[in-house]
Amino acid sequence: MPEDAAPPARSGEPLEVSQLYAGVERLLRETDSKGRVSGDCQHGVYLFIDYDGEPIYVGQTREKLRTRIRRHLTNQRTDAVAMRVLDPFEVAEVEMWPFWDLGEAPEGKVKETLQKAEFTVYQDTLRRSSFKAVLNEGQIPHAEIIPLPESVRATILPIGSRRQREHPDIRLARRARTIADLARVISERRVSSGIRRTLWVQAKRLEHLSRIRLEELEG
Repeated sequence: MPEDAAPPARSGEPLEVSQLYAGVERLLRETDSKGRVSGDCQHGVYLFIDYDGEPIYVGQTREKLRTRIRRHLTNQRTDAVAMRVLDPFEVAEVEMWPFWDLGEAPEGKVKETLQKAEFTVYQDTLRRSSFKAVLNEGQIPHAEIIPLPESVRATILPIGSRRQREHPDIRLARRARTIADLARVISERRVSSGIRRTLWVQAKRLEHLSRIRLEELEG
């Protein structure tokens, strides 16, 4: 099967898994104002957003946006997922910045432009974040802030499925498990300070969601 081909549906798989895969495929078919399918762009930057509208993970790719985003959200082999940094089921929306004009550009220009674009999105994300932090385990290098191309933002799940997934008690359970898994990884391996920083950010996110939920029930 080609690297960027959608995996086939599996008989008897859990509904939430089927919904995630179908939602990712639908998202990657989103078009921009010129009718171009954003997922088909070879180079770009992307941002994952959770059910609170909180930006949580920034990345860049030179292997097609659809390939990289699908690998993050549906493939256990990615570093962020394998290390329990990112829970794909916590991602509600994705925003993509395709760089169509880099298609035939020299490798050096592609790398430099994407580094600048990723840092630009990262800086904007920090300003928008309630925690002034994201879940990226690696440090995003400082670079020049640049104008970004038109972005495309879309949700993964339809409204009905999203309402069930975004219930705070469901999210609390998943987030607590993610923290436990990440702490276990840290206890069993030599890890970077970035991984430990991610654990701290996840703990802050769990505390915030727990407090809001308690206030809702007591208020």
